[in-house]
Amino acid sequence: MKCVICNREAEKEGYCILHSKAYESISKKYELWRKALEISWKEYLSEIVKNPLTGEWAREVAEYLIKSGEKHDVKKS
Repeated sequence: MKCVICNREAEKEGYCILHSKAYESISKKYELWRKALEISWKEYLSEIVKNPLTGEWAREVAEYLIKSGEKHDVKKS
């Protein structure tokens, strides 16, 4: 199976190891952003894409998630 973003060999969730790590980081950090700014998943992804300090892998994952319309399950705490 190939990565949905770059066609490298997929490791888990349809992503290669590089994009998988970026996805995990994006997901974990969203919880902090959501609590601090009450920001939606889509708004958060847009901020990642716009930020000039965002790494290439994370930007590619965020762009893919925006295009695919993936929803993020929010754990209420």
